[in-house]
Amino acid sequence: MDALFLPLANAVGASVDQIKLISCLLVAYPLASLFVRIPSSQPALRHLFSIFVAVLFFFPVLQIYSAFFQLLGSILATYFVAKYDKSSRMPWVVFVIVMGHLTVNHVIRAVYGFSYETMEVTGPQMVLTMKLTTFAWNVYDGRRKEEELDKWQLSKRITQYPSLLEFLGYSFYFPGILVGPYLDYPEYMELINETMFQHAHVKATLKEGRRLPPGRKRAAYTKMFMGLVYLGAFVLLGPKYNFSIALKPGFTKMPLWKRIALFQLGGPIERAKYYAIWTLTEGASVLTGLGFTDFGVHGKPNWDGAANVKVWTIEFPSNFKVLLDAWNMKTNVWLRECVYKRVTPKGKKPGNLSSMITFFTSAFWHGIASGYYLTFLMGGFITAAARQARANFRPLLVPPTTTNSPPPPPTLIKRLYDISSITLSAMILNYSASPFIILSGRNSITTWKALGWYGHIIIMGSLVFFYAGGTAFFRGLQKKRGVLPPPRGGAKKPAENGNGSASGSGTPVSEKNFVLPPSVDRFVPSQ
Repeated sequence: MDALFLPLANAVGASVDQIKLISCLLVAYPLASLFVRIPSSQPALRHLFSIFVAVLFFFPVLQIYSAFFQLLGSILATYFVAKYDKSSRMPWVVFVIVMGHLTVNHVIRAVYGFSYETMEVTGPQMVLTMKLTTFAWNVYDGRRKEEELDKWQLSKRITQYPSLLEFLGYSFYFPGILVGPYLDYPEYMELINETMFQHAHVKATLKEGRRLPPGRKRAAYTKMFMGLVYLGAFVLLGPKYNFSIALKPGFTKMPLWKRIALFQLGGPIERAKYYAIWTLTEGASVLTGLGFTDFGVHGKPNWDGAANVKVWTIEFPSNFKVLLDAWNMKTNVWLRECVYKRVTPKGKKPGNLSSMITFFTSAFWHGIASGYYLTFLMGGFITAAARQARANFRPLLVPPTTTNSPPPPPTLIKRLYDISSITLSAMILNYSASPFIILSGRNSITTWKALGWYGHIIIMGSLVFFYAGGTAFFRGLQKKRGVLPPPRGGAKKPAENGNGSASGSGTPVSEKNFVLPPSVDRFVPSQ
């Protein structure tokens, strides 16, 4: 089938594998429209449909036959280990099997020097690793006492073990098999059985003869349109605006301020390829019925539950924690629920050891390129500095308010603080994420050097300042003005609903999410 894709690949200057991948994501839209027409009373047909489409993607289109059978091997191993091993070590056995398999393939890819434009097993395997390890923990939670579980675990626990067909359908869910979105097994079965649409208040909004709430197609095709816009921006502007500009001979001859300013232009374009892939696959998932999160303001249906990225929040972040929460959101959930919480001893709060294990897990999950580790290491210092800055500066700029009183209008200083936070967060993101794109450790160091090490100067300088007496100074100032926050851990946490969200909020609660590294899927078209 390469002959079908080669002319387009030559026309846009991309590899055949890149064009194949985009084609699969686009073909998933009409296939999703067929999927949703299969009655929910025939769940076996829905499972078989997903499996058939996945086989179609891997065999005649992508032609990565061994990849399919490797994924199938991990799926079957997980299924039987989770079914027959009733011990508390079962989730870790599954974790070692699937994560070890992924790491071996990362090493093979590095040894043979496969280009990141080449579509092979590690991309889909990264998504599958999240799904299989989450499944193992959900099964384990289903065997525990309810009082031992937190609300996320309680809502996701599996008490009835699935049939092999159900599990294969879940593992090969076709809109997300190549690049995500990752979803857990309870979500998948709700999609298959359409149980989320059976609530009385949802059924009351449905017109006669309709099974799904309105707005699904509009949301899906809007995502498709935006995904193509992001992809077009990357294809058209990527050759000129990218992080590799810092490696060109003439770059260091420019004044430092100009180098830094020019480098910022490459950040949004480099990220556009991720926005494109994640947005395209989100739209196809929505068409199948995934992502409905209830009705919002004025009864408008929300179809944002399959989102993996919030573009506006990333490009204009109010602070670095908000930025991380909006990037690769599904992977952050996986790291939090299946690593960060699970390595913490029972009865204790997560600490630095839990954070380090989470960082290393994320690093191994992504691959073995040294650029990943430079980004993750830098990410640890960034989150520490950002936490200190927010704790020291914000109370002085945002005075406390009572529950019934409206927030006061922002002062000029607060507005300047917000603008500075947005600008600084974006600059730090571009600086710290550049090794993730460049991959080579040597070239990453060269890039940072060409930028005058501005990111390190800002982050390390702020940490030295805060720990050398800056924190004590600002706490004294806060106390003097009567805005000193309560001791850490002393404030009551907001109540959570069954989805792990704070009551009255539509965003997931990120329990100490600031410790998580900026998880970046990299199995997408690159230059």
